Amino acid sequence: MKEIVPSPPPLVHNQYETVRELFSKNVVPSYGRFDLVLSHGAGSYVYDVAGKRYLDLGGGIAVCCLGHAHPAITDALVEQSRKLIHVSNLYFTEPQGRLAAELVKRIGAGKCFFANSGAEANEGLFKLARKFGHDEGRFEILTATNSFHGRTLAGIAATGQDKVKKGFEPMTPGFRHVPFNDLAAARAAVSPATAAIMIEGVQGEGGVTPATPEYLLGLRALCDEKKLLLFMDEVQCGYYRSGKFLSFQRILEDVAQAARLQTASEPAGGTPALPSFLPDGISMAKSLGGGFPIGAFWARAPYADLLGPGTHATTFGGTPLACAVALKILEVIERERLDENARKLGDWMKNELERLVAAYPQIVRRARGFGFMLGLELMEKEKIRAFAPGDKTAAVQFVNRLHQAGVLTIPAGTQIVRLLPPLNLKPQEAGEGISKIEEVVKSLA
Repeated sequence: MKEIVPSPPPLVHNQYETVRELFSKNVVPSYGRFDLVLSHGAGSYVYDVAGKRYLDLGGGIAVCCLGHAHPAITDALVEQSRKLIHVSNLYFTEPQGRLAAELVKRIGAGKCFFANSGAEANEGLFKLARKFGHDEGRFEILTATNSFHGRTLAGIAATGQDKVKKGFEPMTPGFRHVPFNDLAAARAAVSPATAAIMIEGVQGEGGVTPATPEYLLGLRALCDEKKLLLFMDEVQCGYYRSGKFLSFQRILEDVAQAARLQTASEPAGGTPALPSFLPDGISMAKSLGGGFPIGAFWARAPYADLLGPGTHATTFGGTPLACAVALKILEVIERERLDENARKLGDWMKNELERLVAAYPQIVRRARGFGFMLGLELMEKEKIRAFAPGDKTAAVQFVNRLHQAGVLTIPAGTQIVRLLPPLNLKPQEAGEGISKIEEVVKSLA
């Protein structure tokens, strides 16, 4: 295949090999890494050691919500590091209290616990469920097939994908999987041991599959009926990626709008209730720190005090430094209305992906998601002539071709390519990304 850029000079090649050798000798090989060595970034772009520029539509797997090297994050890090970096959670610090208040304001009455990652945030929710059901002997959590909830032992037990479990059996007990978006299956699976149900608003690792409004509302009613906790894993799909603060708020907004219109058209005295939905626990991470490690879970008011002193803790969770960065990110998102950008530009990108589906049905099957959490589903590898002989999945081979074209994206499963760009992606950058994706699709067709 013709090279997109000339071969790097020997000095750059040596630098590339040096970094690769450092990893080979010193880093646990637990990741399937792409053959790129990145050196720096600016805005929506990153650069490799050869100086080649890539449009980053993967965002560090939905983490870099303000792109790379954003001055507001740098300023927050420098300013806070001159005051306090870490003192532990034996003491009160203003940034953690302020960040908790900002999150509660955007969700509802409740309280927050701060950790360092999405996996840790989910671990906190698992413990909350066990504490909630302990006196009645309830400990089980129902999760969905194709879900992803982290790489800890409890996280892989909760995850509804067999590939993450292999080699780590026996699984931590207390988790069962039911089909996603299937309310009847969830109801049938509830047992006397069940304490909670946990789902993602949009399954990310599972292929960019959103929950339906009926499913969310039905789960809320089921949990109320059976006295279960309802948890939402918003680690990847939350934090304005959908165009709203949390994905369920975006999913349910059309239902709420329809109910408001119905109420307005009712005669006096006829006022049907608006659909009410609020989970009992929500996990967050990724974009929360824009690249600086921080995770959190929010617990609804009736259950927010279940984890009292001594029941749950972390040395590094909620440091002044991490919370100062997270507060600055919220400030930038609100000031620049980046939620609206994710919605409007994301809708445009989704329409463009659907155009590719119509134009190249032999290569791409459908577009998925909304906002800045989008997926392009490819045909099976065997149906794409250029991919059939390869030993890698269609998704990985497509992502590699995009690398050659200067675009970073994220595979999910065997056939889905994810687009998780920064919330401040510019229209011309979105256009560049779609154009490069179309070039690759066209070359395969």
